[in-house]
This record gives sequence, C-alpha cells and structure tokens, in this order.
Amino acid sequence: MGDEKPVRAPGEGGRFWRWAYRYLAGPAEVQGAVYGGSTEAREGWKRDLENRKRYSREQRERKRAAREARRGEG
Repeated sequence: MGDEKPVRAPGEGGRFWRWAYRYLAGPAEVQGAVYGGSTEAREGWKRDLENRKRYSREQRERKRAAREARRGEG
C-alpha cells in the first residue's frame, strides 16, 4: 500500500520536465540576483546602471533642446 506512486495530472510531465523546470526555467534565485556574486560584478552593475541613467538624461536634454529650438523658430 505505501509503495504506490503518486498520481500526476496529465500536463504535469515526468522526470525530464521537472529537471528542465528546476534548472532551466524555474523560479529565479533571489539571493544576490540583482548585484551578482562578486564585488567586481556589483561594481560593473553599478557602473552600467549609472551609464544608462546618464544616457537617458542626455537624451531627455537633447529632446528638450530640440523642442525649445522649434518653438523659437515658429
């Protein structure tokens, strides 16, 4: 009686699908996910974020300057 296998739902899949979900598509690990594992990875992440913010600021400033220039012409 205690040796019976649990009954699975038809779409649940087998051993391969459980492995694939766990290691390829499963829930992400939260510990250290944002900053990376090492000090170099954290510093690189921070530099990349600052570069992206700087680029966005520059783009906003260029668009604002272009709008101001168009207003001055018309």
